[in-house]
Amino acid sequence: MSLEKQRLWLTFSEQLCQRPIICELARSFDLTFNIRSAQVTQRTGIVAIELQGEREVLKQAIQWLENQGVTVEPVEISTIEG
Repeated sequence: MSLEKQRLWLTFSEQLCQRPIICELARSFDLTFNIRSAQVTQRTGIVAIELQGEREVLKQAIQWLENQGVTVEPVEISTIEG
């Protein structure tokens, strides 16, 4: 039972910017998260997030995000740590 980290860009549409997606994610899955960067307006949202949890839980969480309409893309380490 080892923990993994994944760094992701989450892109939200206008409709999703009004919804607490990250809160829902944290309540639905056994993960910890760290928001590394965020730019959210009424029309769009872009969040760099680091998720930590078991591999299968991370896969399920990413699938859930995509099913909600969030665009999920991997982040290069230097982008959010620099």
